Amino acid sequence: MTCNNCFDNPYWLQANCDDTCHDCNPFPPSPTITFMTWNLYLGADLTPFVTATPAQIPQTVTNVFRQFLATNFPVRVEAIADQIARKRPDIIGLQEAELWQLFVPNFPTVTYDFIELLLHALRQRGLYYELAAFNNNLSIQLPSSTGNIVGRLDRDAILIRQGVGLNIVQRQEANFQTNLTLPIAGQPITLLRGWSFLDIVKQGKTFRVINTHLEPVSPAVQVAQGNELLAGPANTTLPLILLGDLNSNANGPGTPTYGNLINAGFQDTWLAVGQGTGATAIQDADLLNAVSSLNARIDFILFKNGWQPLLADVVGDQQSDRTPTALWPSDHAGVAADLRLL
Repeated sequence: MTCNNCFDNPYWLQANCDDTCHDCNPFPPSPTITFMTWNLYLGADLTPFVTATPAQIPQTVTNVFRQFLATNFPVRVEAIADQIARKRPDIIGLQEAELWQLFVPNFPTVTYDFIELLLHALRQRGLYYELAAFNNNLSIQLPSSTGNIVGRLDRDAILIRQGVGLNIVQRQEANFQTNLTLPIAGQPITLLRGWSFLDIVKQGKTFRVINTHLEPVSPAVQVAQGNELLAGPANTTLPLILLGDLNSNANGPGTPTYGNLINAGFQDTWLAVGQGTGATAIQDADLLNAVSSLNARIDFILFKNGWQPLLADVVGDQQSDRTPTALWPSDHAGVAADLRLL
């Protein structure tokens, strides 16, 4: 139905008319896109590997894998999918989207694929996402004290919701040139990290989404990785979204990475429209702390070059968000936000 106001003033609708009145408004409204970032938690504390001697490595592998089993990602993923279903984000940036494998002699390989488990849980809720980009990071296999081999592949990923008019026109995945190297069992192991990006068209407008997980242990390495982002995929005039666990606390002392990104022109969605502290890290390694211990804001949806933030929220941080066995969904809370592409 045509709005009567358009007969007197064809421009009236741009401020006042129903967006569905296409006769009055030949220009579609600016699209609003919902983003989410969430570190899924690899499931175990890996710091014992740093101090283990070569002789202690097999028992350390057993202990770490048992903790991974106890934090039970197949159960946690249901709680994570519940939170995603409530927000129904168009684009999700995932960190620690792991692939764990147990190699047992004369037995089929046991695989825990975080991405596939999450996609399956979302399909059960009527939500269909595609794995649009991912970067493979550290991959390692070590013997356990029980005669098995345990493998872990660290990944970051971008999921795109199907059927919402997002058309990918370019994608790229890469590892950082600067990474932390630590001695593990007397051998230098490089803790490879990386990033991926997508260029996406929505209603004729192109924007870029970057997803990453920066180094938590070494401030110097983390700053270098942030600078690689600024010189690489973030060096664009396109409307830009940066999703990720940056491991740089916006609310207190720590590394300068967050400030470097803000000084380079990024804006913080949480500061613009969030309510409260926005803390996203960190729960206990076993995910069983009685009361949430989130006290640092290190997970972000940053933007620049043509966005209007509308709403931001933290997810997975309430007691009611826990699994039936009282596990927190992750050691991090997620962040969701609606932004209008101008």
